[in-house]
This record gives sequence, structure tokens and C-alpha cells, in this order.
Amino acid sequence: MAATDNPGTGTSRRDDTNAAVDPTTAVVISVAAVATGLIALIIALAAGGAVTARVIPGLPDAGPVTRWGLPLSKNAMDVAAALTIGLLLLAAFLLPNDNGTPSTQAVGYVRAASWAGLAWAAAAGATLVFRLSDTLGQPPLEVLGDQLSSYAGQSAQGIGLTVVILLATAVTLFGRTVVSVSGTIALLGIALAGVVPPALTGHSATAGSHELAITGLALHVLAICLWVGGLAAVTFHALRPRAEHATLAVRRFSRFALWAYIGVAIGGAASAVSRLYAVHELFTTPYGRIMLVKIALFGVLGYLGWLHRRSVVPRIAEVSGRARFARLAGGEIVTMAAVVGLSVALSRTAPPPPAESEVDPVTALLGFPMPPPIDAWSLLTLWRPDLLFIMVVVLLGGLYAAGVVRLVRRGDRWPWGRCVAWASGLLVIVAMVLSGFGTYAMVLFSTHMLQHMALSMMAPLLLVLGAPATLALRALKPARQRGDRGPREWLSAFLGSAFAHTVTHPAVATPLFVLSPYALYFTPLFQALMSDHLGHMLMNVHFLATGFLFYWTIVGVDPGPRKIPFLLRILLLLLTMGMHAFFGIAIMMQSEPIAPEYYAQLEIPWSSSVGEDQYTGGGIAWALGELPTLLVTIALVRQWARDEERAERRRQRHSRREGSDDADMDAYNAYLQQLDRQARGER
Repeated sequence: MAATDNPGTGTSRRDDTNAAVDPTTAVVISVAAVATGLIALIIALAAGGAVTARVIPGLPDAGPVTRWGLPLSKNAMDVAAALTIGLLLLAAFLLPNDNGTPSTQAVGYVRAASWAGLAWAAAAGATLVFRLSDTLGQPPLEVLGDQLSSYAGQSAQGIGLTVVILLATAVTLFGRTVVSVSGTIALLGIALAGVVPPALTGHSATAGSHELAITGLALHVLAICLWVGGLAAVTFHALRPRAEHATLAVRRFSRFALWAYIGVAIGGAASAVSRLYAVHELFTTPYGRIMLVKIALFGVLGYLGWLHRRSVVPRIAEVSGRARFARLAGGEIVTMAAVVGLSVALSRTAPPPPAESEVDPVTALLGFPMPPPIDAWSLLTLWRPDLLFIMVVVLLGGLYAAGVVRLVRRGDRWPWGRCVAWASGLLVIVAMVLSGFGTYAMVLFSTHMLQHMALSMMAPLLLVLGAPATLALRALKPARQRGDRGPREWLSAFLGSAFAHTVTHPAVATPLFVLSPYALYFTPLFQALMSDHLGHMLMNVHFLATGFLFYWTIVGVDPGPRKIPFLLRILLLLLTMGMHAFFGIAIMMQSEPIAPEYYAQLEIPWSSSVGEDQYTGGGIAWALGELPTLLVTIALVRQWARDEERAERRRQRHSRREGSDDADMDAYNAYLQQLDRQARGER
């Protein structure tokens, strides 16, 4: 390999090829990691009682094959998923590309990810069989057939594993043909989606605090897969005799690993809080003791990561640095394997039961007890920690503030009005989701409709006026290596992509915004989504996404794939607001209650009538479209006037360059300006 310079890293590609590391090191690390993971899994299963349960005569028992086969297949499924994600992460983001075209080695890693995906799908299939065997108390061979197909299509856990099999199979098939970085990113998204369903159908589905349990476990699993799989892929790449850009890949992953570590910590803490009802349960229950060991190993991983960033990554281009990286990364991978084994054992260990002997059905449905009668004090004090939207608000607010600070330090200006609009939009999300409004939105239809209108019409409008894409394009630095794509280049590519060109078309964005409420509230879909916290969370995300897309098309100041005439924007705005007003009237005219089975389960003691509350909700939907319409109209008028001024200045510059061909028009404009000055002088 030629010793060419590596722009932006200060090293040469010769540093990536002369690594004096024994090729058998990767084999040794792999064997040690597998052995350590299995030992940790077996010890934790025995300590938690998952494989030593006493068989009660007369009750069905699946047998030792299922007791051991289920956790082993689950462990294999998790490891294969992490390797698949890590290989795709390495190929998509850690290795440089040439204007969206991956290198030969990156394509090879995508092909390797397809084989890992095949192992992932096979392990998920085995887990499906063993889980049904464990549920029915029958040997694995006896559940094959109709019972297995019914379980895979009807139960929550069966559907979750079926989705995993389908998504892993998709990675396997499409991974053989993908030859672009954008396709690799799409495969990475599919793989990340594949690790979420099992996390949402395990202990988190029955935990008391739904807002923490579901989002916390999903974040925990995603961050672990990215962290563990990414480290394994980067380590293997760095140990290759002729690895391309190994130094750059290690440095990029070092920055990424810190965020993954934070995500694992946040998700793990949220999961622990939702499952443990007292601190002493960490020491007095098998579930808590296994979690304590996992926390201790997590601290060890943090220390090893700190050593990486301090002493290894700065000297990774040196021969001694590569050897030290191999030793330290090997120890980290072995420790991670033990953590994965403990995580699988935790999923097979029963968490401590709640202190109350009887579970309130309302608490089981909502994730919290029935709130008191609604009043101003309750709306201001009944806050609930929804982890997803806490992270969204903190992340969006932090990134926006960081972008503004970078511009100011560079000497550039950023309009303060955009900062106010962005902060106001985030505050609306906080008020509608995390405060008492979010609590009562699960109980009262009228409060839910207020939340819907605020999240779909007010918050997106304010966020759009904050111009986040423009700020990001100005604040982000270009990629250091010529031809490579960093965050700024990927954002530019996305804004000009065929996907963005399609979803920002008025014929797509407007129907999504206008017609989705009709499809939601006048079909059984609303009742199905309200009955599950994940469905309610997806509703709120949908409200924000469709509202942001519509207002970004109508009044957005960010660069987009097309420019819509201002007259058409005003017509679309008027049509949309009219449809929203009719939507509110249609709800008020409903003779039957919406989602009657869901609200019947609540039996609200202080609410007079579900029908009256629904009528109030329709009135809110009908009335709350006025303020967003006024704000959008003002913004459109200002944008139209500024656009005309810019067009006039361009015309004048063009006229001067072309020799004043429009001299008559210029003279007429000068005459009008003189008359205006005379009129002002007379006044």
C-alpha cells in the first residue's frame, strides 16, 4: 500500500499498514470474549434461579433443554445483533468514503454484516421456539407447527421476535447488494430497529413507570449494541495487516464511544428505577445483585475507555500505540462480553414484585395512579419524567445552543428572534408532555386534544422559525478529508435527496398534516394506540413530525429542495386551517364516544361525562387553529416582502452589469422614491 498522506488526521496511511500486532490476537480476543460471556451468563442464571427452579409435580415443565437453550439462544441473538450493527457502523461512518462511495474494505464489512445478520435471524428463530416452549411448558419439538405460528402472530413477545427475524433477514439479503454509503446507513437503521422489539415486550412492558421503563430499556439496548459492536468491528479492523484508515477509524469511534457510554448509563439508570422499588432491593434480591455486578463492570468499562482516550488514541498511529490498543481493546471486549451475558441473565430473572399485594388496574394501564380532579395547580405540579421527550428537548436545545455559541465565537451573527422561537417551541413540548398536561392527556380527551393541537400546530411552527438546518450548515465544520462526508456533508446531501424532495412536496406534506387526524380519531386506531404507552408516545412523535414537515414546507426559512410560490403557500394555509376547523366540528357532532372501551377502563370518579369531555375536546380543536394561522400569516407576509426586496436588488445589480437596459424602470422607481421622500417631509 502506498504511503500517501491522510488529510485531516496528520498521519499517513503507512501508519495504518505497519502495525506490529500478531494476527492471532483477534482470535485470542474472540475466544476469550465468548468464554467470558458464557461463564458470566451461567453464573448469573444460577444465582438468579432461572435454571435451578424447582419442578412442581402436576405443572407443565419445558425441561432442561429449554431452561438452558432460551438464555443461550438469546445471548447468541444479542451478540449477533451487536456484531451486525458494529460492522455497518464501521462501514458507514467510521471509515472515510469518496463522495458517498465506500472503500473496498468498507464494502467487505457490509458483506460481513450480512453474514452476521444471518446468524442473528437464526438465533432469533431459535429464541422464538424456546420462548414458546417455556411459555407452554412443553419440549421445543412439540411446539413446532400451528402453535408456533399462532404465537408468532398473536402474542406480543412472539410478534416482537418475528419482527426481529424479518429485519435481520432483510439485512442479510440487502447486505449482499449494497454498494453505497447511503444504502449502508439504511441497513444500519434497519438493524437498529431490529433490536428494539424484544426490549419493548419484556419486563419493561409491565413495569410501573412506562415512561422510564420502555424508553430507558430501548435506549440501553441501542447504545450497548452500537458500543459493543462498534468496538469489536474497529478492533478487528485495526488488527488487520493492511487495514485502511485504521487510525482515523479508532479516533472517530473514540469520540462516538463517549456518547454511547452516556446512553448506556442513562438507559440503565431509567430501567433500574422502573423495576426496583427500594434501594435495599439492590442487595436483598437476586435481580438487584446481578444488577450490582453489571454496574461494577460498567464502571470498569468507563475506566478502560478513559485510558483509551488519554493514553492510547493520541498515539494510535505509532507501532507501540497499536500494540497497546490491541491489549486494552481486548480487555474491554472481554468485559463487554461479560456484561452482555449478565444482561441476558437479567432478562430471565424475575424483578422484585411491587410492595402492594394488589395491582391497581388503572395504574397498570396508565403507568401511574388516577390523578386528582383537574385544576390549575394539578396542571403545574403533576410532572411525569417521560425519558424520550426529556432527551429530545435536552439534545435539541443543547445542539442549538452549541451552534449559536460557535457562530458568536467566530464573529458571525445569528438573529435572536430565531433563538427565541426555537426555545419557545421546546418549552411548548415540555409543557404539553412532561407537565400535568401530559398526565391528564392520558385520562381526559379534552386535555389530549389540547396536547395534540399544541404538538402539531404550535411547537412545530416555532421550531421551524428557529431555522435549525441553516444554523447547522453554518456552524458545522466541513469534513477534514477531501471527498469524505461529515455531519455537514450528510445534512446537505439529505436536504437535496430524493426523499426530502418527495416529503416536502405540498401534495405529500399537506395531506399528512390534514388527513392523519381523521384517520386517527375516526377509526379504531386511536383506541389501540391509547391503550399502550408506546402507541401514545408514537402519536406524540407523529404530531411533531407531520407538523414540522408541513410548516417547514409552508413557512420554513431553511434551504429546501424546492421553492413554493408565496401565493400557493397562503392558499395551502387557508385550506389546511379550514380542514382543521371542520375536524373539530366533526368531533363535536359525534353522537358516540371516541375510544369508548379505553375510557371505560378508567372510570374517572371526578369526571361527569365522557361525551361532554369529548365535546370540549372538539371545541378546542376547532378554536386553537386561530393563533398558528395568525403567526404563519405574519411570517409569510414578511418573507414575501423580503423576497421581493431581494429580487429588486438582484434586478438592479443585473441592470447595472448589463448597461442599464431597464433604465426606464429604474427612473420610474427613483421618481416614486422621490415622491415618498417629499410626502414624508410635508408630514
